[in-house]
Amino acid sequence: MCGAKDEEGIRKSVTASTLLCVVFTLILTVGCCLLSTSILKWMKIPSEIFSRAYDYMFIVLLGTGATIFYNMISNILRALGDSKRPLYFLVFSSILNIILDIVFIVSFHMDVKGVAWVTILSQFLSAIFSLLVGLKDYKVLRLTFKDFRNLKGAISQHLKTGFPMGFQLSLMCIGQLSMQSVVNSLGTAAIAGYTAASKADQLSVLVNNAMMTAISSYAAQNYGAGRIDRIREGVRASLIQLETLNLIMCIGIILLRHPIIDMFMSNATVEIYHYSDLYLTIVAPCYFVLGLLAVYRTTIQSMQNGRAPFEACMIELVMRIAATIGLSGVLGYISVCIASPLAWFGATTLLIPVYYKMVRRYQDTDTLTSML
Repeated sequence: MCGAKDEEGIRKSVTASTLLCVVFTLILTVGCCLLSTSILKWMKIPSEIFSRAYDYMFIVLLGTGATIFYNMISNILRALGDSKRPLYFLVFSSILNIILDIVFIVSFHMDVKGVAWVTILSQFLSAIFSLLVGLKDYKVLRLTFKDFRNLKGAISQHLKTGFPMGFQLSLMCIGQLSMQSVVNSLGTAAIAGYTAASKADQLSVLVNNAMMTAISSYAAQNYGAGRIDRIREGVRASLIQLETLNLIMCIGIILLRHPIIDMFMSNATVEIYHYSDLYLTIVAPCYFVLGLLAVYRTTIQSMQNGRAPFEACMIELVMRIAATIGLSGVLGYISVCIASPLAWFGATTLLIPVYYKMVRRYQDTDTLTSML
């Protein structure tokens, strides 16, 4: 809509997004809070850390609205072409999170509860600042009562596009939970090593997610404007930049894996290093596959094809569960380490052909139209 300069459509989209976010925030917050104890038991959390895990999880779930609020307004700003200020507020949120972590833990002695509340507060403030900037600079965000009329079509379109994406993320979380449950069954050393390694691994995830955000807005705007040629250029540029960054991160994480782990662990043991080293050594070289998956899946979704990304997500889920639950009895912790690379590879083998088929089809259609 933004690419097509459809102001009325943008207002309808913003209104529909707001209503859907409110509804899903209520559903997710209430449902997840009620099931939090059952979720932790299913994940096989050791009894010695169960109460602290529950405290952290329950508080973060209470703040689901802050996370959804920030993601909604920041994505709207990016779709409108403002990609810098959401980034600035995200950096502000991260710095504030670090500062308040120290204050709440050291000064207020709030332990994991303080960390949870700080996470929510930082995201909420970032969302508020993004909203104020949006209301100041973009008239389409200043909604009135009449914008809430006749939203059936807009809501239907958002659900058609967004529900598969949301369901995909839910399935991915289920796969991650299956991995975590296997790790939890191996004891506290495995949990500590895997958790610390996952923190280091998040660097790549954040970089790939940032590129997903960029290519999503870019591809959606050019798709709305009918510029498939620019989408192809954007995909090529994104792949070059992202895979270069993934290579740098892979080398850096492998070479600096012990100092990185020491940032999250005060007294890491040899056993903890064993688990973290094994995970990072297997996963980090596969970041290039994650880069392919991030760019192609996001581009396909932005071209309003929700089926292929959903099918790819199902492949990821099956691969993760098959690797962790199916192979854990034979491979043990290694099954957790290979789960994500196998899932990325399986999903990518589906999405790459789909992308080029879609591009070829649109190009053939444009050629035929120009001939006529």
